[in-house]
Amino acid sequence: MSASEIIAELPNLDHQQRRAIALRLFELENEAQLLADTDRRANENFLLLDALEDEDARNKSG
Repeated sequence: MSASEIIAELPNLDHQQRRAIALRLFELENEAQLLADTDRRANENFLLLDALEDEDARNKSG
């Protein structure tokens, strides 16, 4: 089902059904944001780890 088909069906739903859909959409957005934040933090930590390993290698060789 396409987004336009879903949107076209929304007026046919009762309040409770629309509310359930809205809540699920908000949950999905929160999950997506949580994943994006987690990925960003992981990347930042990997960059920090790489920098620390580079510094450690420089200290051992010099």
